[in-house]
Amino acid sequence: MTFAGLNEAEVKAALDGCSAADSFDYKKFFKTCGLAGKSADDVKKAFAIIDQDNSGFIEEDELKLFLQNFSASARALTDKETKAFLAAGDSDGDGKIGVDGTESYCFSFSIANTGEC
Repeated sequence: MTFAGLNEAEVKAALDGCSAADSFDYKKFFKTCGLAGKSADDVKKAFAIIDQDNSGFIEEDELKLFLQNFSASARALTDKETKAFLAAGDSDGDGKIGVDGTESYCFSFSIANTGEC
């Protein structure tokens, strides 16, 4: 498992809960797998893992493969799921979530509190 400190059974339950296409709900996923309520440092670590190209941004193609950060055999998010997930963390509408500033706060807030910015 890529995300240290998460319970394997909880991660499996979260992945199982969204195994069908268009069933991914990031709020439910974060809560089920144990990401909700993590510290700011843990959120930054999660951001770094998802930011596969180390650009300082999470782009749509990286977010599409979000579930595979938890299990290599997990499915990719559908376009609809990816766009909804991205919209939750993209406060300025540029199509990506930044590591610094407001977008990072939105990403952190979404993970920590399972809510919208």
